Amino acid sequence: MLEKWKGREGNEIKVFEEFRLLTAEVISRTAFGSNYLEGKKIFDMLTKLSILVYRNYFNARIPVISKMWKSVDELESEQLAKGIHDCVMEMVKRREEKVATGESDHFGDDFLGLLVNAYNDSDLTNRLSVEDVVDECKTFYFAGQETTNSLLAWTVLVLAIHTDWQEKARKEVLEVFGDQNPRHGGISKLKTMNMIINETLRLYAPLAAVIRKVRKGVRLGNLVLPADMEVLIPILILHHDPELWGDDVHLFKPERFSEGIANATKYNSAAFIPFSMGPRSCVGMSFATTETKIALSMILQRYAVTLSPAYVHAPFPLITLQPQHGIQVMLHSLQTDA
Repeated sequence: MLEKWKGREGNEIKVFEEFRLLTAEVISRTAFGSNYLEGKKIFDMLTKLSILVYRNYFNARIPVISKMWKSVDELESEQLAKGIHDCVMEMVKRREEKVATGESDHFGDDFLGLLVNAYNDSDLTNRLSVEDVVDECKTFYFAGQETTNSLLAWTVLVLAIHTDWQEKARKEVLEVFGDQNPRHGGISKLKTMNMIINETLRLYAPLAAVIRKVRKGVRLGNLVLPADMEVLIPILILHHDPELWGDDVHLFKPERFSEGIANATKYNSAAFIPFSMGPRSCVGMSFATTETKIALSMILQRYAVTLSPAYVHAPFPLITLQPQHGIQVMLHSLQTDA
């Protein structure tokens, strides 16, 4: 991506689109051992399917009629689901064939390899079904790309607006890594960047809400929640509640997190849940934040970023929080031979 940016200094860059390609390539390679082009078909189908699901999530269904008649969206959703299923199983089959022909002695040690290994487990109680494999792949492909894309793009936006914090982050990156590519041992030393990322996650959480099912009847304050009830937890509302964060809740203030997440609010860390929390919290949280820190470090080593006059602020939730009109920034080179 950075190679492609060379020579575009002083020009407008649409970072949301740029990061979409970057994060798709990263999750494709790290989790599935393939490249973006191979996964593009799956990404496209997943995006279309997610929009259809989001659009029809709260539609009421009449059991008898729904079996006899299906809407255009339902028919398209079924077709997309079948297409995704076929693509995933094609990847699985290729791994199996390599082992069967002796080209490889294992299914691979990436995420897909672990799934294929479980799919072929000799112990039936541990074996994954076809549906399990496909669903896990769908989740990792989509969640591993969309959420990180959202986080990266919104973080670059706030840094382009708040150039004082951009300079603080750049100074920290140069102190930790110099002009070398980020190394694993230095990632945990990026305290200022961690504060910036957390504040971005607070203001622009990738997911607007999460849904949880009540396992058993429970009293919550003055409410009694019955078993099997679905509860929608509005992350964006929690993150913008002045009672939790103070009257400056809508301002970008990374210093809120200077003493950690637990001390960032008036109450407790449960007010900050960009990746949900508890046993059902996002398994890819560390992956997403590490990827973001690496990408931002490499950008800040090479470029100063300012906001383009063409940018129109219009965040809207479509599965993840997205900029309705994109995010346009200007690049200013910091070195002649990046």
